[in-house]
Amino acid sequence: MARHMNPSSSTNKTIDAIDRKRERERRFMLRKARDNAAELSTALVQRLLDQHIIETNSDQAIREVMEKQLGAMSDMEEFDMQFKIAPLRTLTQDPNIISLFITQYIVEDLINHPHIQDVFGDDLDVYRAVDSIMSKIRPR
Repeated sequence: MARHMNPSSSTNKTIDAIDRKRERERRFMLRKARDNAAELSTALVQRLLDQHIIETNSDQAIREVMEKQLGAMSDMEEFDMQFKIAPLRTLTQDPNIISLFITQYIVEDLINHPHIQDVFGDDLDVYRAVDSIMSKIRPR
């Protein structure tokens, strides 16, 4: 994450504290996503189907793909993750990085999966459905 340069040391301390808090939150969520990938992917695919965001002929195949994505995120480089979520970064006020990543994955990559017939809704609809599940692993 980029650091802000400011000559005022009190402002630097505040910004550094915020950056550290966000980084701890990010690492915590990535670890929880990896450790609970099977349960989260099942809940996520069910939510996407219930809200008619995706249409598929094999929900099991989509669960496996989502589980793989949730597990692989913790091994990704920071740059790769930021690059992936860049188009959606301003989608919401206080975004969940995992929800943004999965949303972008659904919109950009999952739509081309052989078991996906279609993806419905705009980016915000997909994000809200994803975040309704992923918000459970976000620390309060």
